[in-house]
Formats: sequence, structure tokens, C-alpha cells
Amino acid sequence: MDPKSFSILRNFLQKCIVIISLSSLAYETLSLDSKFEACMPRSCGNGPYISYPFWIFQEQDSFCGYPNFEITCKNNSPVLTISDDNYIIKDISYSNNTFVVVNAVVYEEMCPIPLQNATFDRTPFSLSSDNVYFSFLYNCTERPDYHTYPVRCASNTSSYSFAVFHEEGLESSNYSLELCQSFVNAPVYMDMDIYSNFTSLLKANYSEILRMGFLLNWTAHSCSNCESSGGHCGFDNDHFICFCQDRSHSKTCNDAKPNWRVKVGIGIGCGVGGILIASAVFFLYQQRKKALKYACSCSFSQDNSLPPETDSEMGVFLSVQRFSYNELEKATNKFDSERELGDGGFGTVYHGKLRDGRHVAVKRLYENNYKREEQFWNEIEILGQLRHPNLVSLYGYTSRHSRELLLVYEYISNGTVADHLHGEGAEPGSLSWSIRLKIAIETANALTYLHASDIIHRDVKTDNILLDENFCVKVADFGLSRLFPLNATHVSTAPQGTPGYVDPEYHECYQLTNKSDVFSFGVVLIELISSKPAVDITRHRHEINLSNMAINKIQNQALHELVDPSLGFESDYKIRTMITSVAEVAFRCLQGGKDMRPTMEEVHEALKEIQSGNYNKRKVGDQMDNSADKVVLLESGPQTLSPDSVTIKWVSNSSTSNASI
Repeated sequence: MDPKSFSILRNFLQKCIVIISLSSLAYETLSLDSKFEACMPRSCGNGPYISYPFWIFQEQDSFCGYPNFEITCKNNSPVLTISDDNYIIKDISYSNNTFVVVNAVVYEEMCPIPLQNATFDRTPFSLSSDNVYFSFLYNCTERPDYHTYPVRCASNTSSYSFAVFHEEGLESSNYSLELCQSFVNAPVYMDMDIYSNFTSLLKANYSEILRMGFLLNWTAHSCSNCESSGGHCGFDNDHFICFCQDRSHSKTCNDAKPNWRVKVGIGIGCGVGGILIASAVFFLYQQRKKALKYACSCSFSQDNSLPPETDSEMGVFLSVQRFSYNELEKATNKFDSERELGDGGFGTVYHGKLRDGRHVAVKRLYENNYKREEQFWNEIEILGQLRHPNLVSLYGYTSRHSRELLLVYEYISNGTVADHLHGEGAEPGSLSWSIRLKIAIETANALTYLHASDIIHRDVKTDNILLDENFCVKVADFGLSRLFPLNATHVSTAPQGTPGYVDPEYHECYQLTNKSDVFSFGVVLIELISSKPAVDITRHRHEINLSNMAINKIQNQALHELVDPSLGFESDYKIRTMITSVAEVAFRCLQGGKDMRPTMEEVHEALKEIQSGNYNKRKVGDQMDNSADKVVLLESGPQTLSPDSVTIKWVSNSSTSNASI
């Protein structure tokens, strides 16, 4: 390089060094960030310190936590409102994402009795499995010979109300729960100190026990990395933020990204320097054409051989399209409520029409659901690799950086099986038995395919079985699904799913297997037979769960009381035979122990044989060795399915637990 060119470049570098030095000085002398100060942990006087994801109304800004974690200070205590109920927070474990709460009613009313079971559906909170149940029984005709906690304010001269631990112990003392008009289970959390002094607990009254509170889990973005770097966590514009003394960072205070002041300084400096460097480059171009030509030959060029759609967010190539938010907003007419198709556990679904004319269903994930991103990517990963005529097709999705998380599916026009069986538009006789059996077979076919692909659906229910105009099945909603590890017999995971469909063994043992889907499908079969919903609190307490109701009816030789009268069970011999056979398959699916249930493949084959008239009732479940101590079909007549010649009674060796509701 000649001396003149070298002098120009040297002057340019010196100017840049000065600009960067001044910018660094400005960066170091910034005042403490206002959001960092606003989100410092605080207290309400009593109780634990409040920090992310919680925030205190009127004392902190909403960006210090999540919307549903708003705390109100009342009587020097932190109070959280969940589904219109106020809960006083006694303790918080930020490391475990748990906190102990007490319903404020316990302190406010003279007779603080729970009138319904606690539920936290569609909230970021869930009951911890570490709670025990404190059962309240109301208006009982007799007093039990068992330790109880009298509820005198709910008792009178003719009826008796009380609370008790271990409802099963009460029943084992030969006290029938049917002596009471109603009962409610209230969760109570007992730490080791309480367990070690259980004698004092026996002397307490029921309100003192309720004041012990119960344990809730919460779901939110982890704050540990931000806090360990000296920051305070927050949630702003639908994104997690780490507020630090200098400024806001995306993850931790150690993020090496300059703030806006530095960016402006560097921008000005580089603008001036750009003019100088352009002059230098032009001069060098005139002097060294050969060197410039070499430099150009080494410049980067885009490789057009790459696939048209890769997604670095997932780390894998996906055969689904990525849509823009604006395109889907326009397709749904700005998510018009008139286009709403349904409301699920993780989002609302809208009917839309794309620019290419395709009708689609767009799922808009709830903003206040803090597991939404996990479910979002899970559904893309599952459906992106599956192709089956009885599975709903995923057309595309929006980027994680989009304004909202949206999923785009093929539009299925005829609603869900639940809509046709017991929804608002359901009409007696609208679904013939042949259509119902076809629905059962196609659903079983889809689940068999999933299990063969090492995928467990985990939320099989009639709300997730869609129907097209020809009543062909499309199984949907894979947000809870999970890939099953190779060579694994089960996966240990906290129970998830819909009340009434959850496998009782999964609920009790936290072991998810493909037999969990088999149990849920058994409930679907009973719905198809009965047209009744899986859970109905207006039914008798022992029949709130449809699975329990079905087991009881079948074992008591009262299948006719379960069947939808419009199906022709009493008048059509062929239909009666098929329904009886399907009920047997459902009965086997609903066994409490997973080893007592058939596989989905066996269920699918059995249903096809029932449809063709060649069903061998002994075939399904052959892996259970047909031994007398397994699930058996007891008949008092010849080995035939004829309801006219025999009395059929099913007996189960393992009871179905109420834990699934």
C-alpha cells in the first residue's frame, strides 16, 4: 500500500477509536434503569416477598410479572385472585415454582365451608400432588364410628355434617357415603413439621385445618439465569425480559448488546467513517484493480440449492409453511368472533380463507397460557412428520417472533363428535349406529398409526375427533402429545389430559404409556354407545364419570340402561349384537391396570370384525392368556353373543379409580 493510502486508513481508525471510547464512557455513566428499580422484590407487610412472576398492584408496574399473577395487598397480606376467588399467599418457593395459599373465605366467614371442588382449569396454576384431601360430607343421616371434624354450622337436629381425612378409611369402617347428600374434597398441604406433630392435628377444628392452606404449582419462564446475573425478571410485550441496572436484556444482564445510546454513537461514528473508508476504497480500486478483482472473487454468494423452507427455530427441516401474522389476520377477518369454530384448552380456533382459496382452521393460542410455546412447537413437531387420512393436516404456523403464536390446519367442516353426540346442536337419531361404528373404527385406525410411530396422543376425546361432510374422522389437537422413547415401557410425567378421559393408573402412578390412550378411547366408545358426556356433575356421584357408570351398568347386567334409545338397541337384533360387542371392547379398554387392556391395534381389528359380523369376542385381549383371574366375560348360556338367549355379565378384577375426573 502506498503512503497516501496508508495515511487515510490510519486517520479513519483513529477517529473510530475516539468515537467508541466516548460511547463506552456514556454507557458506563448511565443512571440506574427505572424498570430495574420498579421490579425490586417487595412485601405486603406480612407473608413472603413478592417478585417475578408475581407483581403488586398499585405498587409495581404490570411489566414486573405475568398478567394472571397480580397481587393485591389487603390487611397487610398478599392476595391473589384466581377465577373470582381470593387466595391469601402464605409462602412462596421460587426455586420450585410452588406457593401455599388459603382461600380468604376461611378468614372472612363464620361458617367457611367449601361448597365445590377446587379447580384451576385454564389458569397458569395447578394443584400439587403433595396435597392431601380433606373431605367434607354434608347432611348425613348418621354419624360415623371414625375420627371426624364436626361442621356444626352446617348441621341441625336431623342431619349431620363433618370433615374427615382419608375418605377411603371412612368407607373401610363400614360407613356408606350414600348416607350423605353431598361431599366436597378440599386440598390441604402438610409439611414435615405437621406430620411430626399429628396428635395436635387431631385436636384442631376443621377451620384451623383449612387455614393451613394448600400447595399450588405455577408455570412461567424461569428467572434463575437473570437473577444470578444481578437482574430482575419481567414480562413485557408478550416477551420475557431481564431488567438490569444498565438497561433491559433479553435473557441475562451479561448479554453483550449495546443500548440505544451506544448504538446511536456507533452509528454516527460509522457514518462519518463510512465516508472516509469509501474514499479509501475508491482510491485503492484505481491503484489495485488486480487486488480488488481477487477480493470480489472471494465474496459470499447465496447457495440456491438450500431447501425453500427451513426453520432454525426447530433445528429441523419442516414440510409445513410459515405464515405471516398479517396474512392470517386477514384470512380470519381480524379474528372475527363470528368465525370462531371452537375453544380448547390452549387456544381458540377460527375459520379462515387464504389468498390461494384454501379454507383453513387457525388456532390462536391463549396469551395467558404460559405453556403455550411448548405446546405450540410440540404440535408442529408431531404433525409436521405425520401423514394419515384420519389425522388432521397441519398446513403451517407463525414464527416465534410473530405478534402471536398461530397454527394453521386443514378446515374440517362438520364439527366434532362431541357436537353431534351431546353438544348444543345434537339431535336424537342424527348419528346412526353405522356412522358411529365407522367413527370408532377410523379413530382407532388413527391411534394405531400414532402408536406405531411411537407417539402417544394423551388427550383422546370426542372434542378432538373432527368430522368432515361425509362423517370421515380427522383426529386433532396434538398439543399434549409426546414422542415415546425407544425401548421404553413408560414415561414418568405429571398427568395431563381432560377430566373423565385420563387413565387412572397414569393419574396415580405418573406413568404414561400407549395404554393411556386405550383407556381414553374406551371412554369415547361408551360416548358413542350412550350419547352421554364423559363427565356430568348432575349425575349420581358414582356416575359422574362415564367410565365408572359404564363399568357399573355392564357388571350389573344393565347395558340397556346405558345405550342411547335412538340407536334401535331394543328393536334391531343386529344392532343390539354389535353394540353389545362394542361394549365388551370398551369394557376391556377401561380396565384400571394397563396390562389388562388390549393394544390399539387389537381394538382396531376387533371393531372391524364387529362391523363385518365376524367378531370373536375372545380374540381381543388374547395376550392376557384368557385365564380366569383376568378380565372375563361370564355367560349363563351357550358361547354366543345373542342377547335373546343369554344373560351377559362382565366382571373386572381391577376397579376403575375415581382419580380420572
